Amino acid sequence: MVDPRPADAIPDDLVEVGRVAMAHGVRGWLKIQPYSPQAEALLNAPVWWLKAPDSVLEPGALSRLRDMPVQACRRQGGQFLVAQLAGVDDRDTAESLRACTVWVPRAAFPAAQDDEYYWVDLIGCDFYGLSESGVSVLLGRVGQVLDNGAHAILQVDCGACDEAGVFQARHDAKGRPVQVLVPFVAAHVQRVDLSNRRIDGDWPADF
Repeated sequence: MVDPRPADAIPDDLVEVGRVAMAHGVRGWLKIQPYSPQAEALLNAPVWWLKAPDSVLEPGALSRLRDMPVQACRRQGGQFLVAQLAGVDDRDTAESLRACTVWVPRAAFPAAQDDEYYWVDLIGCDFYGLSESGVSVLLGRVGQVLDNGAHAILQVDCGACDEAGVFQARHDAKGRPVQVLVPFVAAHVQRVDLSNRRIDGDWPADF
């Protein structure tokens, strides 16, 4: 599974967008579980990059990914995609890719519509809520985006920036990270500024 391709030949903006769930049929098709229900990035990217589940992706180790041109890809049911990749022509080869994670370059994502955002772009943004007096205050940083079927939910890791400007997550008495879940809907999120990595909402800071 390891590709000897040099690291400088691999895009530096790869984003993990799904995983291989299982083989599909006997002709090498793969069943893919996208992380986003929209899955446009997977449907539109001409090449996927696959990483074996037992490999560790660290800086300087990008050669652990293998590029796989996409020959066909379509939706299968409500939650999955099925795809055929170049060089995967039989069920045994397809099964050998089970549990591999699927990555595509961020540059391959189709442009988002007005007031629409890719989840990957929201992760890492600072989230500002409101104090009791109505002042905007840093609540924390978006660590993950979840989906409850009706809308996205921001998992905000509570914390603050230290004197050097480095974000420090807050933990409770048992060492567990303190988090809040904020519905990503207009009622609670008023402004998203991706260029400044900032999201403003009305979520109470002492919630």
